Amino acid sequence: MDAQRHWDGIDDNLLAGCYAVGMDDVATRLGRNVRSLREARGMTQSQMAKLASLPRATWTNIESGTANPTLAVLDRVANAFQVTIEELIAAPRSEARHYPKAQLAVKTRGSATVRKLLPDPIPGMEIDRIELPPKGKMIGVPHTPGTREYLTCEVGEIVLVASGEEYRLEAGDVVVFRGDQRHSYANPGSKPAVAYSVVVIARR
Repeated sequence: MDAQRHWDGIDDNLLAGCYAVGMDDVATRLGRNVRSLREARGMTQSQMAKLASLPRATWTNIESGTANPTLAVLDRVANAFQVTIEELIAAPRSEARHYPKAQLAVKTRGSATVRKLLPDPIPGMEIDRIELPPKGKMIGVPHTPGTREYLTCEVGEIVLVASGEEYRLEAGDVVVFRGDQRHSYANPGSKPAVAYSVVVIARR
């Protein structure tokens, strides 16, 4: 992501506000926002620093609320979280945000309807709602080696085939399997089936 593009997208009024309240307040907000974003993703400082290609000490300093990072460092942090620089230094806002169903990404794979349940990207994780029509089937896409997938059936019955092994899931059942192998999902019933998939992607 281009650092200048990030910077150009920041509202002039926001920058004026930054100088009005003093850079110390901006540094405090930056530290608080970075820590909040990291904790929301379940990541350690070391993990985020590595993801942003920054020294651990630099990341710790940013979260302390006393740092004065360069634009290049801010750009790396924003990239790691997949947010804008403006969001990193913005004033606190409500911890909750409502996403109407229509705002969530939906894809059709095979005969299945797959709805993405993470409107804010979390590095290394995917959560999907999978709906299969009667007798419907979907072929899974293998992920990077070491990836784990957690599949639970919510409604109806789901048949998972992973590496030649077949698993039948009824409502409430969970199967944990390697997501880096060939797999498929099927609904053998006469009514729609719903499952939820949580994928924890292994780092390369």
